[in-house]
Amino acid sequence: MQADISNVKQHILVLGAGELGLAVLRGLAARSAESAGVGVLLRQASVENGSPEKQKEIAAIKSLGVAIEVADIAVASAAELAAVLSRYDTVISCVGFGAGRGTQRKLTQAALASGVKRYIPWQFGVDYDVIGRGSPQDLFDEQLDVRDLLRTQSRTEWLIISTGMFTSFLFDPAFGVVDLPGGRVNAPGSLDTAVTVTTPEDIGNLTAAIVLHSPRFINQVVYTAGDTLTYGELADLLERVTGRTFERRASSVQQLRAALEEMPDDNLRKYRAVFALGQGVAWNVAQTFNGQQAIAVTDAEGWARAHLPRS
Repeated sequence: MQADISNVKQHILVLGAGELGLAVLRGLAARSAESAGVGVLLRQASVENGSPEKQKEIAAIKSLGVAIEVADIAVASAAELAAVLSRYDTVISCVGFGAGRGTQRKLTQAALASGVKRYIPWQFGVDYDVIGRGSPQDLFDEQLDVRDLLRTQSRTEWLIISTGMFTSFLFDPAFGVVDLPGGRVNAPGSLDTAVTVTTPEDIGNLTAAIVLHSPRFINQVVYTAGDTLTYGELADLLERVTGRTFERRASSVQQLRAALEEMPDDNLRKYRAVFALGQGVAWNVAQTFNGQQAIAVTDAEGWARAHLPRS
């Protein structure tokens, strides 16, 4: 029988300090009394980068009381990474798809080889189990490989935190859903298709709360949501926030798949086609960790009021 380690303070390592990683570090630093210490894994090039912007980031990390570990995830072997990870009890990966294909599998293999007590892979996004293999976004299959690696072993605890998309991405012109200058919402699928979003700041705070929660969450998926709304409701909130009228358009799954076939390597077209399906991309806020714990978060309208101009 496994010993109860719920009340044992953990040494926690965060992999990466991009927008998400830094938010998680801040969330953990705000609850520093509940852990035995926090570290972050960065590339040597990042630490030694002399640019004012990068040095400001490093100073911000150090000001949180976070120890800096150095390794290049892109070139280090799983065994080399395991040697670093083995010094910690809990590892939280905030290294996303931008690190390249195969990285998620390699990091998971490193975590399992390291003997770390618990691993939280970078799965801060949609519900890959529901979406399944062979979706328009082929990168998602590697996320299912990660889940298979974790579920077919019993030595290392794992925890998956599903957050939906970053709230800002929903409004990003590149995603193509919100056309602010044109006063249009281009709904993937239909105006009744729903999407779940959470801000990076909330993900950071909620991840810290979930990781440090007692009793521990073990070998399960935990959901968060800043908001879950349909694209029709998104158009409504844009009208409330901006004081303008927004045209509503929808592109069918078939249309978006056809657009993807024209440019099969276009990641944004892959995402639009996946979100148009409406499966595994939205869940009830009331059933999430923050909903059940009554933790205040930023909803889509709150984000819009803070970031979008009024007419």
